[in-house]
Amino acid sequence: MQQYIRINESDNVAVALTTLEKTFSLTLEPGDLTVQTLEEIPAGHKVALRDIREGEEIIKYGYRIGIATADIPAGSWVHTHNIRTGLGDLLEYKYEPVPSGVKRGITGNFKGFLRDDGNVGVRNEIWIIPTVGCVNNVASAIANISKKNLKGSVTDCIAFNHPYGCSQMGDDQDNTRTILCDLIKHPNAGGVLALSLGCENSNLDVLKPMLGDVDENRIKFLVCQDAEDEIAEGVKLVKQLIEYAGGDERQEVPVSKLVIGLKCGGSDGLSGITANPLVGRFSDRLVSKGGTTILTEVPEMFGAETILMNRCADEKLFDKTVCLINDFKNYYKANGQTIYENPSPGNKKGGISTLEDKSLGCTQKSGSAPVRGVLKYGERVSCSGLNLLSAPGNDLVAATALAASGAQIVLFTTGRGTPFASPVPTMKISTNSALAGHKKTWIDFNAGVLTEDGHTWEEVTDDLYDLVIDVAEGKQVKSEEAGFHDMAIFKTGVTL
Repeated sequence: MQQYIRINESDNVAVALTTLEKTFSLTLEPGDLTVQTLEEIPAGHKVALRDIREGEEIIKYGYRIGIATADIPAGSWVHTHNIRTGLGDLLEYKYEPVPSGVKRGITGNFKGFLRDDGNVGVRNEIWIIPTVGCVNNVASAIANISKKNLKGSVTDCIAFNHPYGCSQMGDDQDNTRTILCDLIKHPNAGGVLALSLGCENSNLDVLKPMLGDVDENRIKFLVCQDAEDEIAEGVKLVKQLIEYAGGDERQEVPVSKLVIGLKCGGSDGLSGITANPLVGRFSDRLVSKGGTTILTEVPEMFGAETILMNRCADEKLFDKTVCLINDFKNYYKANGQTIYENPSPGNKKGGISTLEDKSLGCTQKSGSAPVRGVLKYGERVSCSGLNLLSAPGNDLVAATALAASGAQIVLFTTGRGTPFASPVPTMKISTNSALAGHKKTWIDFNAGVLTEDGHTWEEVTDDLYDLVIDVAEGKQVKSEEAGFHDMAIFKTGVTL
């Protein structure tokens, strides 16, 4: 097994892939550089490959990840005690496009549910979408009773509860309405019950014009205040939805119909070495087949944003990406918060020292394809290829945002592990084999094998791609097996 890695030849740090004991010798090419550790280096953490002076840049991935706050002798542990962020607030950017190495490949097919609007679902479920948190328990009761009525190709009935839909103002309320409408029209749902209390701000009279024309066989509406027994009426309507959707069958559709969300959480020092670049390779492969991927968590682009900006297909997209970054920074500033508060305690424990360190690993999930679209929060994807989506780093909020924008599956890389789910199948990809072995009920795919002998990048990318197709064709991910289904809406404003 490989014990350490220098990611880029220009790096002045290496990353320990296993715990390196004190006096361990690292030998690196070119030049047969040999460095002996002066202290124990935990797995996922960094070790200085040469003497680094106070104020000098720390280089990893070939980019600056921070500034040394003290002299760091060669062989020393490099972490939060001797490195700080080098990032500023709002920056000036220049468009310097780089060519893409992603070429068009053979498309292929998979079996999905073709909807009347041309979109494709990878699940045929009944979704109950409350328009306001006041009816969450009603939605859950209807879903639980309706599970016994499942038939045909319908596999589940799910209530997606949330605390919003009323007592909100301005953009905050608009965001909630947009996400609710996105989920009501999501292709993974063969049938949807939109469940309203009746007096909330986001009531059905407001949402229906936003939804536009809908298939009344596929989407039903219920106002609880108008029904004598809202649970019984809801169960009746869901039964009609099951009858309608139960006859749907999977059929061969092009892989280009796949939309895959890209997200990471609980990152560690191996995230940018194993799981994230692996997902980047998957993204490039899907894009080469005409498919679509969506990268989000904008605050975890800070420090690596120019890499994405220079991959924009044209200057208009570059300008939209600049706004994507600066709008989020201004959101932090408007709320009196530090822009570069990241990384989290779990990230630091796993070996990530600064936001640049985290971001340079995070953005590798985007691969090398050109950016073809830049989406506002809640905006549905309309352009195939790689898209950037405005949403925060919070796992549940970002994964829900990906689903709302049209992702049928989310690939979620993690070095710490998490059991959470989202409205769509959320595949957990571990950065290290220890986590995959410890949390077999959480982890769907182990990218940690990339640090072990006998595993090539091409073979592991093939395995991940095949698993995604299996999931698209009905294989349950671990959170689905556990019965977990979550959603969270981005709260941005005042609560009345």
